[in-house]
Amino acid sequence: MKRPPKPPARADKVSLLRYMSLFRKDILSAQPARLYRAWMAEFRTPFFRSFLVNQPDLVRAVLKERADDFPKSDRIGEGLRPLLGNSVFVTNGETWKRQRRIIDPAFEGGRLRHGFPAMRAAAEAAVQRMAAHSGETLEVEAETSHAAADVIFRTLFSIPIEHEIASQVFAEFRHYQRSQPILNLAAFVPLPKWMPRFFRRDTRASARTIRRLITRLTTARMAEIAAGTAPDDLATKIMSTPDPETGETFTTEEMVDQVAIFFLAGHETSASALAWTLYLLALYPEWQERLAEEAQCLPELLPEANGSAQAAPDFGVMAKLRLSRDVFREALRLYPPVPMMVREAHCPESFRDREVPKGSQIVLSPWHLHRHERLWERPDEFDPGRYATDNGKTCLREAYLPFSAGARVCPGAGFAMVEGPLLLSYLLRHFRFALGAGPAPVPVAHLTVRSDNGIWLRVAPRLSPDP
Repeated sequence: MKRPPKPPARADKVSLLRYMSLFRKDILSAQPARLYRAWMAEFRTPFFRSFLVNQPDLVRAVLKERADDFPKSDRIGEGLRPLLGNSVFVTNGETWKRQRRIIDPAFEGGRLRHGFPAMRAAAEAAVQRMAAHSGETLEVEAETSHAAADVIFRTLFSIPIEHEIASQVFAEFRHYQRSQPILNLAAFVPLPKWMPRFFRRDTRASARTIRRLITRLTTARMAEIAAGTAPDDLATKIMSTPDPETGETFTTEEMVDQVAIFFLAGHETSASALAWTLYLLALYPEWQERLAEEAQCLPELLPEANGSAQAAPDFGVMAKLRLSRDVFREALRLYPPVPMMVREAHCPESFRDREVPKGSQIVLSPWHLHRHERLWERPDEFDPGRYATDNGKTCLREAYLPFSAGARVCPGAGFAMVEGPLLLSYLLRHFRFALGAGPAPVPVAHLTVRSDNGIWLRVAPRLSPDP
């Protein structure tokens, strides 16, 4: 039986230097196979102790029931600070709580409906770009990255990806992706805050350029808000929302930090998820045809006399894309964009009758939890229908964390679950995707879970014979 590709596991025991070398190249293949069955595993270094936790009640305690006792670890954020600054992704305590009080209202359910036309416009633009390559074999990660970036700029700043600054940010972010390793020295060695962090020169240069461009956008938006001429989009909502406890809004510098993480999280993760979904549908064409049939509820992109699209669907169309949602959900299970999250024990703990010292790193791995052999039935198989089963429903509640969970759940989780199925349905409404020549992609984790050498698919118009 064909199965979605999965990276090889390392030998069960390796030296610290060997582990660091493997980890720097790819987080996933640096882990032993036993983690797909273990409820908990301990890893010791001369500098700290780390515990990977898969047991659902322990995961629930760390993320939901006692979240304040397990703040986000500073270790992983060390490698991203040149770009993210003091954003909500890396902060803890009262700073983080203040940031979420300002950010969360922009992503409430009603705001999703408000931003839907911008998502739809980005989906239509993705179809038009793809049409220019019909009959070709494409590296689809590049295409989904373009589409996801377009969604971010349209919903955040009401500008398309073709806008001068948006296109520069997108291009520079591609450089940042290639230059930024997931592992920084401080991820393994607890360095004092005063000690310089060692980043590659091109990593720092890309981060500075991105932040300078974002500063131009946020400064201009601040002026529009003051003048009463700002569009009613996510940026305006966030920048004009006061903290209900202090009455303060974000400064320009604070907003630059937040926009950087919105772009990193909202663009990079969505691009990864959509690319893997298209690959899975090429691997399982019977599911692709079912989704294409469901997507017939979307209109053709035929221009009217005034140049607008005919019968543009409203937010209610999402209720008709149930199968697309389940397929996207299954792709997120098999290829969660963020494969691991790290918390830190604020005080001494006892997990499974084992001492967990204060300061220990608590690793929560969606990658392993989503494929856990003692939780999921047929964990390595692609089956969007599993969510209608008792096992699928139970695991969805207890062992499914593509957006984290609890107080630190991704504020854009609902946004992503509209964006992904909508883009997917628009693309399948108009195109067929088939496997390209060459070996199957192998998942690797750097900033997110991507293919080691891209995902190459053949694209053909939906009205033509199967490619």
